[in-house]
Amino acid sequence: MISESSLEKLKILAGAAKYDVSCASSGTQRSNTKGGIGNATAWGICHSFAEDGRCISLLKIMLSNHCIYDCAYCINRKSNDIPRTTFTPDEIASLTIEFYRRNYIEGLFLSSGVLVNPDHTMERMVSVAKLLRTEHRYNGYIHLKTIPGASQQLIADAGRWADRLSVNIEIPSENNLKLLAPDKDFRSVLEPMKIISTGILESKEERKHHRNAPLFSPAGQSTQLVIGATNDSDHTILKLSSALYSLRNLKRVYYSGYIPVNSYDSRLPVLSAPPLRREHRLYQADWLLRFYGFRSGEIVSTENPNLDLELDPKVSWALRNPHLFPVDINKADPLMLLRVPGIGTRSVPLIIMARKHTMLNSSHLQKMGVVMKRARYFITCNELRSQNIQDLKPEIVRQLLLEKKPAGSDAAVQLKLFYPIMPALK
Repeated sequence: MISESSLEKLKILAGAAKYDVSCASSGTQRSNTKGGIGNATAWGICHSFAEDGRCISLLKIMLSNHCIYDCAYCINRKSNDIPRTTFTPDEIASLTIEFYRRNYIEGLFLSSGVLVNPDHTMERMVSVAKLLRTEHRYNGYIHLKTIPGASQQLIADAGRWADRLSVNIEIPSENNLKLLAPDKDFRSVLEPMKIISTGILESKEERKHHRNAPLFSPAGQSTQLVIGATNDSDHTILKLSSALYSLRNLKRVYYSGYIPVNSYDSRLPVLSAPPLRREHRLYQADWLLRFYGFRSGEIVSTENPNLDLELDPKVSWALRNPHLFPVDINKADPLMLLRVPGIGTRSVPLIIMARKHTMLNSSHLQKMGVVMKRARYFITCNELRSQNIQDLKPEIVRQLLLEKKPAGSDAAVQLKLFYPIMPALK
């Protein structure tokens, strides 16, 4: 039975946790044990999406919203006059079990403000995970947010009990981080990331030789970047993300559009709403980094430092590089096929396999999931008669994709000439 005091704390601390988006529960597998409860699966009260697209539920909560830091962008900064409270480790463990038994959740995401000091806070968070694993015999998913500045031993303990760890950078450049969060620096964030990355690699290596060797953060680590709280460009953001993926083996970088919760602070921009479209474009660009073989410098650069908000980054790249198109579907290598707008990671292997037996045409491609409304401008195949990017100027293709018909312009004449009926984008 959940006590009244725990419910009151839950209202405050679950609400305070909603600004941290760095949680997902894919990537770990743990079966139930005799006499225990719960299990963690590779796909997995907030909703998160696993790698296979399934939606899973997590109890997303803070240990405490008390904090010794005064970060300008944070609702829980110490100078804010808001209701404050703190859970004990026993209370969070009991809440997790109660919610699990009622089938409300499939896992726990636990973060916290910094109480007393980083080690004190991290020790209490580790205690929650240890209680769940040992006393409650809970085998479900646990994600702990690592506190920057915590000791190496406490981070090692956290990795032993949790499925995933995250260390939030928040601000993409150190100068702006020091401006908005004077108590933090990149070193305090990057050092725990290095410890976690090393622990994960060592654990995997040890398990190659000893099957029963203990796991360390088996679902990897993640981080969060706040978008729009500073003047950092998308070039800066994606360059940092790319480095984290390659050097720290991060599972995910999450992008959170800045919510103006502290509008009184003059260091922050005046926004009427979070930059959600920019956030969406960054996720698309992140996908290109992780699954499509793009480098950050190809997506954005010093010459083009910000993503096009009207078109997805893959289309924008293609329009900037018309000399690479059209691509012959029946001859192009897999990496080039991945770069064609409208062709995704699932379609490419189908194309490679099918073209061994027949000459592919647009009908075949549609059945394989290719979005022809975009791909048609960048490919050639057996019978495709559509005008491609070489027949049209990139700016004409852009307007076709955006379904814009500027009246009285040369572009409008060409649009009517080539495509009297405009196709609707998916």
